[in-house]
Amino acid sequence: MRNPLRYRLWYTARQKVVTSVVVGALLITSGWYGIGRLTAPEDRSCAPGVERPQGSDECVGVSGDGYDFGQPELAGVAAAIDRENDTLEPGRYATVALLLPLTSTDAAMRTKMQRELQGAFAAQYRANRLSNDQVPKIRLVLANTGKNNLLWRPTVERLKGMTGAPDHLRAVSGVATSSTQVKSAVKELTAAHIAVVGTTITADDIANGAKGDPFPGLARVSPTNRDEARALAHFGRVKADKALLVQDTRTGDHYTDTLRAAFTSLVKGTRYQPELFTSRSDPNDEGTTANTFQQITHLICDTDAETVFFAGRHVQLRQFINALGARGCQNRAFTILTGDEGSYLGSDKKLDRSALRRKVTVRYASLAHPDAWAAPGKGGATTGGSPADYRDFLELLATVSKKPAGPIGPTDHRALTDGQIIIAHDAMALAVHAIRQATPDGERLPQLADVGEQWPRVKGSLKVSGASGWICLDNHGNPYNKAVPVVELAPEDAGQRFVALAWPERTPPDATCLPPSSAP
Repeated sequence: MRNPLRYRLWYTARQKVVTSVVVGALLITSGWYGIGRLTAPEDRSCAPGVERPQGSDECVGVSGDGYDFGQPELAGVAAAIDRENDTLEPGRYATVALLLPLTSTDAAMRTKMQRELQGAFAAQYRANRLSNDQVPKIRLVLANTGKNNLLWRPTVERLKGMTGAPDHLRAVSGVATSSTQVKSAVKELTAAHIAVVGTTITADDIANGAKGDPFPGLARVSPTNRDEARALAHFGRVKADKALLVQDTRTGDHYTDTLRAAFTSLVKGTRYQPELFTSRSDPNDEGTTANTFQQITHLICDTDAETVFFAGRHVQLRQFINALGARGCQNRAFTILTGDEGSYLGSDKKLDRSALRRKVTVRYASLAHPDAWAAPGKGGATTGGSPADYRDFLELLATVSKKPAGPIGPTDHRALTDGQIIIAHDAMALAVHAIRQATPDGERLPQLADVGEQWPRVKGSLKVSGASGWICLDNHGNPYNKAVPVVELAPEDAGQRFVALAWPERTPPDATCLPPSSAP
């Protein structure tokens, strides 16, 4: 039987040549395709502007298109930001980036990330929809620095490349943890003339001051650890001879280092050496410090101390509270005073709240609290902030939490008690204020370097009336005599009870809110 293919492809000499050439070409092409598939670089993209760096499975980078970085709790607010960004016309907006560790694996930090985004979006919405069409409009993007901010560098490099068209990046907010990585990121950004507004950074050495401005263009809406400690001391009237310090010896954590220094100055005159513990390099790692605290509480019972200043992060603070609740001297009462990391414990399921019913009082310097300005006179101050400003903020939240702007996740009173939504809103509001103050008449956008030069003029009648209180900056971008809510952990679930307002300068600022000549 004749093979029809043979007569079509391999019968004449000419057919044999043509067939050989075609088959050879196919073999070569297939070979190159296979080699290309084997040797082509792996696609590590996650979304436009976001990818997984070599050696990491985390998606880092910058996105304003609704990408939630694989974090379900961020999906709603990321989508809301995307919808708002889609309404903006090219060339008529300035971009503000939120620089945050969005892929953190710590539960408390993930809650913080959601609330940072909620507060910033609320301020973006106000700037674009409720400000009498002031220019420029504001585009908001999310910039992920990875777990513990360890992957900050590629994200910061991308932000530095966004200052021109079409993004017109003019400020970076968020910047929420006082770590070495964040300090390096702020240094890089400000060196590139990008204005930075810190939300919850409180370390004294991630700041400018009378001794120099290592971060030109940096502003903050939160008091420094030194100011928090001063406010606590004025509020508590602590007797140094009845106080002692429990401190983390791990260095390189700027929050802990500067809080330790601030508390050390408050316990001068104590008869007791500090009680020491050493946390892991990752402060969210439980480690073995719970064992150390069990021993420390025995030693505390051997003293006649009444007040314990705690210089450490929230995981170790929780371990210490649990250990002190199980102490041997149950007949003794103790008050623990600490910095704003105490705010994380409101939703910490590992906190033994029964300890708070065993004569253990835990108070911390919060950055904001929903009851601080909820009613006239409740905070004990007629200046430094106002109930009207806070009511405006609540009305704004009610608008952005529902359609068509939202939903963005929970924004009820309980969600506000850690202060994160409030302070993130105020930081974004400060960034918008500076961008618009720096925009010349007749222009649509400010020059890049002009935004960070606005901080010395944010005071007096040009102050920002934040939901957390007045934001009046000194010449170095630090808040002057900012309201510090003293908050107490309550025995009930997620209880964070407002106690009173305290002030770094002992009393509230006067109505002008102008830092005196003696201010740093």
